[in-house]
Amino acid sequence: MIKTLKNLRKREWIMVIISFILVCLQVWLELKMPDFMSKITVLVQTEGSQMSEILKNGSFMLYCAVGSLLSSVIVGYLASEIAASLSMIIRKKVFTKVQNLAMNEIKAFSTSSLITRTTNDITQIQMLLAMGLQLIIKSPITVVWAITKIVNKNLVWSGVVGVGVVILMSVVAVLMVIVIPKFKIVQKLIDKINSVTRENLTGIRVVRAFNAEEYQENKFEQVNQDLTKMQTFNQKAYSILSPTMLFVMHFLTLGIYFIGAYLIKDAVGAEKLNLFGDMVVFSSYAIQVIMSFLMLAFIFMMLPRAQVSCNRINEVLDTEISIKDGKINSNVTNERGTIEFKNVGFMYPDGEEYVLKNISFKASKGETVAFIGSTGSGKSTLINLIPRFYEATEGEVLVDGVNVKEYTQEFLHEKIGYISQKAVIFNTSISENISYGKENISEEKIKKAIEVAQAKEFVEKMENGYNTQMSQGGTNVSGGQKQRLSIARAIAREPEIYIFDDSFSALDYKTDSILRKELKKYTKDATTLIVAQRIGTIINSDKIIVLDEGRIVGQGKHKELLVNCEVYRQIALSQLSEKELEMEGKICQDQ
Repeated sequence: MIKTLKNLRKREWIMVIISFILVCLQVWLELKMPDFMSKITVLVQTEGSQMSEILKNGSFMLYCAVGSLLSSVIVGYLASEIAASLSMIIRKKVFTKVQNLAMNEIKAFSTSSLITRTTNDITQIQMLLAMGLQLIIKSPITVVWAITKIVNKNLVWSGVVGVGVVILMSVVAVLMVIVIPKFKIVQKLIDKINSVTRENLTGIRVVRAFNAEEYQENKFEQVNQDLTKMQTFNQKAYSILSPTMLFVMHFLTLGIYFIGAYLIKDAVGAEKLNLFGDMVVFSSYAIQVIMSFLMLAFIFMMLPRAQVSCNRINEVLDTEISIKDGKINSNVTNERGTIEFKNVGFMYPDGEEYVLKNISFKASKGETVAFIGSTGSGKSTLINLIPRFYEATEGEVLVDGVNVKEYTQEFLHEKIGYISQKAVIFNTSISENISYGKENISEEKIKKAIEVAQAKEFVEKMENGYNTQMSQGGTNVSGGQKQRLSIARAIAREPEIYIFDDSFSALDYKTDSILRKELKKYTKDATTLIVAQRIGTIINSDKIIVLDEGRIVGQGKHKELLVNCEVYRQIALSQLSEKELEMEGKICQDQ
């Protein structure tokens, strides 16, 4: 928790100091009130007392009450401000950290857990500070101050208060030992329920298509019941606090007055009046002590869960980023658009075998290099090493003759136009989707990119054209339309290198052919890397690299590979007949 509070800025720390001063003032005012009450009690029972003295002490009590109220209001306002500011700072830090995490680090936490940590966990800390900051400062001060004022009044009375405090402390300590481990489980169950909900919503079409609603409901119900049982256990455990507090409070009041009755009975004159006043003061201070422990108990109900949340947030913030930024942020060679793999090997951090082994090839400026192979052969993994989504385990990946590890990630990504396997559309307009990440793209370039990507026809038919608002995930367009918009986004950046990770799979053969033809004209000076499953998509590439079980088993043009590479030939024949392959080859030559 202390580590989390270090995120507070100077402004918030000043507020904390002001709050501390105001709480001290509030406690002092509240603890002065029993003194004035004692004086009034004595004055009322003393013959010859003047009403002016009684009213004077009563006025002081009123001033103390008003001062305490104003201090409490100001501290409450400051606590809310501090809590909201800290929440904002931590949320921004977590989001920024997640943005910089490598893919394997994100997978280690899981997406649903990172969402929970960014929302629910930070909310727990905010609630603790907003509702508990005043109590966290006030309760210990009140307890210590009140005890110092009553400890010398009467040994027997002090003993009674001591017994009450020991009972309360014992109950709170036992509850803390029992409940804290349970809160860790609660947060993990919240992760799990978010995961199940997210999975159900993203796969809702499949769920309905397979009539699996009942299965999903049962799956959710199981997690929901586990979470409910755990939270119910915690609440039941904490329910012991309230009756314990009431018992101790009534026990103290009864004990103080019971002992006071015996002491006053044997006293005479002024001693009797003083004892009576002390009893009133002692009773008030004892209640203050118990109320302070009651407030602390309230904090103890929130603190364990907030502490667990702090630990979970710090796990993210303390994660060491495996992919470090290089220092090069400008072109240092005369090469442009060249990509070279030198004996590259790759193994996932938690893997046991290499996914890629001894990969070596070079793509020069203006070339189109395609990658093909069976599922799991390492095609997507290979191209993900170029923008450093993963780091090569062995060998070197060079862009423009420089190892990608030496570039700053921002500069490296400026060189690359990346189109992911799954088309990603953001919840904004089509124009803003196309200019995503590069605000200075002109309207003409946006329109040209959409035209080259063969998206102009359906975009202009939309009611608001290029300003049409896309729904989250692009659910208001088809899969093929999403792919074309994703391709247009990369084209609009005019990068040195285009990476298409199976980005034509949702397109029909005609659109695929036209798009690649237009793309070749528009990007003739750029290097293009294509991962594809369809022979028709890559047949006219300058170089085709065939992968099998993480190794390169063939390199060359389509015709060469049909003769020299059995793996490529088998893939080709699984899609096209001998006659169709010959026709494709002729079309290729014509183009």
